[in-house]
Amino acid sequence: MDLKAIAWDAMEKYGFIPRFPGDIKHDLKKMKNSTQISTGKDITDLRELLWSSIDNVDSMDLDQIEYCEPLVNGDILVKIAISDVDKIVSKHSHTDMHALYNGTSVYTGVMTFPMLPHKLSEKITSLLPGQDCMAIIIEYIVHKDGNFSPGEIYRGIVSNKAKLIYEEIGDWLEGKKANPDIIEENSKLKKQILLQNEAALRLKKRRQEMGALNFETIEVEVKKEGDIVTDLIIQKQNAARNLIEEFMVAANSTIASFIEKAEFPMIQRIVRVPKYWEEIRSTVGEFGVLLPLNPDSKALNKFLISQKIKDPERFPDLSLTIVKLMGSGEYVSYIPGKEPIGHFALGVTDYTHGTAPNRRYVDLIIQRLIKSVLDKKKDPYSIKELEEKAQWLTGREKAANKVERYMRKAAAAVLLKSRIGEEFKGFVTGASEKGTYVRLTSPPVEGRIMTGETGLKVGQKVIVRLTKTDPYLGHLDFGFIKKSE
Repeated sequence: MDLKAIAWDAMEKYGFIPRFPGDIKHDLKKMKNSTQISTGKDITDLRELLWSSIDNVDSMDLDQIEYCEPLVNGDILVKIAISDVDKIVSKHSHTDMHALYNGTSVYTGVMTFPMLPHKLSEKITSLLPGQDCMAIIIEYIVHKDGNFSPGEIYRGIVSNKAKLIYEEIGDWLEGKKANPDIIEENSKLKKQILLQNEAALRLKKRRQEMGALNFETIEVEVKKEGDIVTDLIIQKQNAARNLIEEFMVAANSTIASFIEKAEFPMIQRIVRVPKYWEEIRSTVGEFGVLLPLNPDSKALNKFLISQKIKDPERFPDLSLTIVKLMGSGEYVSYIPGKEPIGHFALGVTDYTHGTAPNRRYVDLIIQRLIKSVLDKKKDPYSIKELEEKAQWLTGREKAANKVERYMRKAAAAVLLKSRIGEEFKGFVTGASEKGTYVRLTSPPVEGRIMTGETGLKVGQKVIVRLTKTDPYLGHLDFGFIKKSE
């Protein structure tokens, strides 16, 4: 079964152009002069700092690196360096227009379809160790109570000293495993990461106090040997992922504050106050908890935290149900001075996406806005342009999510094709007129119960038999056998 061919078809099905046009080769030749390090009074040389990155083991398209300094009053200064992709990819170039059309990198698990050519995203514009890079530096101060103060944004030269891995650093920070070799060999790096973790824990605690929602949806990672799918595993949230998430939330809020202060229109990332709050109240009510009549993120988060402790096995499915009822994130244009919509799930008011310009086109737009403010130049985008791009890129993100979900199902169908007739334990994740669905405990895949589904309810533990797989449609069919304890 050629999953790569299925991935190419899925990309085209959902409106992407998976191949880079020939014109981009001409752009790459012209970009050679742009790779040189610039110097000047407005560029700060920060190469001597102990910068590090934390990402997936196979990630090469590194957008950001991090560094912290303790302050005498107990506060922590955080510096985030973002790759200066705009220095290489100029507006309206062939590379830029292709990136705008696709809007985002798409990670199918089987293969990656990058927004920018590999030569850029995994080499020239990647903040990998061993190379000096131009970057936009974002500073903010994390106070002892978890509040943070936006700081300066400026140009810099940086050099990543350590490419760290989520699983290794997460297990170490949580005390599950001994120091990774890279930490064991470098006491200064160990001290640096512990300081970063302290800053992240402060930020998270404060955001949750402000109503940030504590979700835990299942992210499935495809494991392969060559082109053969060998397993599907759950990518677990851990202390290292939390560290990066908290740092990026604060960095993106700092960026939004910086652009708003300059009175430039921008694109903000929002999650609206839930339209289906009554349905969320009804879902939560089934657990014996009554939420307020009006949307209240603090009350909802209090329930989520308690339910995660009570029933960790079912919590990811509960999280997914509420996420669907809340509605997905969007990009919208924003004019400074107007009332911001805010991000209901993150518990923040002014928020954008500007920390991943290798992977998301919105972030490249935001980077250009930052640089125009720094250079005291005219806004590079009209309000109409921002409105059109916000709408387009929201659609591109939704399409990318559909490709990624489709490919996880296709990979699951390939993995389980030889196990038709076997029985599996699972949870009912959906029961409506549209169908009844089950998520297996292991491997963590979802399919439809085609027979015996009458009377089943969401959350019930069941035993099902696999009856059919179809990788091309991304389908797994099951028959209900019995309820399980």
